[in-house]
Amino acid sequence: MKKNQIFILLVFLFAACTTSQIQQSMDIVNGAIGGTTGTALSSADVANALKQALEQGTIKGTENASKVDGYFGNPLLKIPFPEEISKAETRLRSVGLNKPVDDFILSMNRAAEKAAIEAKPIFISAIKSMTIQDAWNILKGNDDAATQYLRKTTYSQLVNKFQPPIHNSLKAVNATKYYGDVASTYNKIPLVEPIEVNLDKYVTEKAVDGLFELIKKEEANIRENPVARTTDLMKRVFSQQ
Repeated sequence: MKKNQIFILLVFLFAACTTSQIQQSMDIVNGAIGGTTGTALSSADVANALKQALEQGTIKGTENASKVDGYFGNPLLKIPFPEEISKAETRLRSVGLNKPVDDFILSMNRAAEKAAIEAKPIFISAIKSMTIQDAWNILKGNDDAATQYLRKTTYSQLVNKFQPPIHNSLKAVNATKYYGDVASTYNKIPLVEPIEVNLDKYVTEKAVDGLFELIKKEEANIRENPVARTTDLMKRVFSQQ
């Protein structure tokens, strides 16, 4: 348990902005190790290991999401037909109009994939701003404490930053056209209530929510199993836990 807790602290207590903050981080980690190895880690070792863990963790989620099928091919992230107009999907499919519906769903997910990489600098900025107290709160918190911290500190900013690229991507992949086709076709059906959705808002929020699902999954994995130690320094530092 102690090993896992210290690893979580190393992963989420990211590279500080000043020498004194880096030293504080190092002191906390060495204090947590508490003489179990008899060898204290140098501040340079700990600071560099923290930076490497930060780079490894931040890149993974955003790059996976931004790949082709990063959203569309992942049931955890896939953006579905808007729930508030799901009756339109059902009705259109019932009369054999599967293709425009499928094209629309695919295009929404392609737009999210194109925008996902925008999250990387936002997450990095939020993590660098994390205080020592924030890190301890995460360490002592629930299994998704780190995810909730990032959601609290970045959600609004992510939505604001995602909206322009999502808007452009929706046009680039013809999602706006496909939605127009779907809505126009459905609205022509006699006796149905016309459908209308703010497509930019819907896809943006779903895209951001999907990223947090990835983070939550990764956090659970980190809490249960040490992340692969991909550099010699990380192996040396983490082996002393």
